[in-house]
Amino acid sequence: MYNALSNNLVIVSNRGAYVFQENNGKINTIRTVSGLASAVEPVLFLNSGMWIAWGGRLGENNGVSQGIRLTVPASSSAALPYQVQEVLLTEKEYNLYYHGFANSCLWPLSHQMLDKCFFDQEFWLAYRQVNHKFARVTAQVTKNKDFLWVHDYHLTLLPQLVKRYHCQAKVNFFWHIPFPPLDIYRVLPWGRQLLFGLLGCDFIAFHTQSYVNNFLACVFHYFPGKFYQKQNELFFEKRKIKVQALPIGVNWSRFEKLAADPKVQAQAEKIKSSLGAEFVLLGIDRLDYTKGILERIKALEIFLAQNPEYRGRVTLLQVAVPSRDDLGAYKQLKEEVEGTISKINGFYEGYQALPIRYLYRSLNEQELVAHYLAADVLLVTALRDGLNLIAKEFIASRLDNRGVLILSSFAGAAEELKEALIINPYHLADLAVQIKNALEMPLAEQIQRLRILRAKIKTHDLRWWWQHNLGAFSTSQVSLPGIRKALPGQVISRTANVKL
Repeated sequence: MYNALSNNLVIVSNRGAYVFQENNGKINTIRTVSGLASAVEPVLFLNSGMWIAWGGRLGENNGVSQGIRLTVPASSSAALPYQVQEVLLTEKEYNLYYHGFANSCLWPLSHQMLDKCFFDQEFWLAYRQVNHKFARVTAQVTKNKDFLWVHDYHLTLLPQLVKRYHCQAKVNFFWHIPFPPLDIYRVLPWGRQLLFGLLGCDFIAFHTQSYVNNFLACVFHYFPGKFYQKQNELFFEKRKIKVQALPIGVNWSRFEKLAADPKVQAQAEKIKSSLGAEFVLLGIDRLDYTKGILERIKALEIFLAQNPEYRGRVTLLQVAVPSRDDLGAYKQLKEEVEGTISKINGFYEGYQALPIRYLYRSLNEQELVAHYLAADVLLVTALRDGLNLIAKEFIASRLDNRGVLILSSFAGAAEELKEALIINPYHLADLAVQIKNALEMPLAEQIQRLRILRAKIKTHDLRWWWQHNLGAFSTSQVSLPGIRKALPGQVISRTANVKL
């Protein structure tokens, strides 16, 4: 376990585990449900520290960056309280930095969907501005030797900026989405600046070795002769930077406990009986164009056309979690998905079970596990996915070792979960064949595959993930000779000629 005796652990991300809402002059705190919060909050409960994030409030803040700071009470006697520090954003900053550069530029670029990218100079300037704002707040509320764990593509400039304020701070970064290959990354007009920001870290982790390789190839391209590489380490500007593949895990014991709960099991039975189908296929995804939802639905249509004996016996239960529904690409996707489902269901109207049941909403943990238990087959058909925790949660929930996972080769989890049925989500005819193979897989084979998969996710679980990320703090070295400490608000020039 990481032990913060004299130095604080500080997590920095776009969003945290709490949001703030103003109501009649009073600030209310609301607990959020997110994958990031579930993954990193246990670290703070075990070690205390601080989480710096945007708190959800928008408005003109007259140049003020630092918002509310509060202490989150421990949820049990075994947990320690930690502090939450808000970073204030204006509505314009949020729209241009978050909806703009982060989600209309970096997100599609990283998922290799260039047709969805908008390379807007105003987006980039807002992204820089917000990263500077996060850096100022971080410098104001932390000490020079604190340990910073920064998360995801929203804050790529932050590591280098923070080092200008706290030159002895140790900075780890986890990149949660795919890192694109060089030929894709080179399209980004500000690619060199983003890489330079990340090279302010002491440790950078990705889900897979292929993402590590892509990142290193981009660094070699943009900074030739500026560094040399030794195994998993870079030496850049007299500093050592460790780069490693560390796929995030799940809290498998939590999912096992929920799966064994009689109430959750009863809910699963209720879900299955409500569908009226002999076999249940399950898809649970954020409604995002990277998730391959349309491809999955069209593959089911092919499957039913080629296998009439399954009509009325198989239902795909598709849960679409609302996501960025105020962006045009997501609105269009929602219309396409719902229109395609309506067409297929209309064609097979009159059968005992509809081909597709569609839920457009979020699920809590209990509901999520109940759906995992109700399914015979989980379909993860992402066109590109950083990892995909749904696949791991499904495996953790299957206490009886029954059920089949169909997993896209373009999801990061496919590098670990090779015992799943690995598919190409663009090859719809083959996906239809694999749906049939999954439904007809012998029980002995299901059990054999799931036993191996369950052993893998237990070994590389959530605790393993954050221990290995934080363990790097004790070994990473920071050496910046000749650079003095800056006070908040100052900027110190660096030897690499990159403007942040």
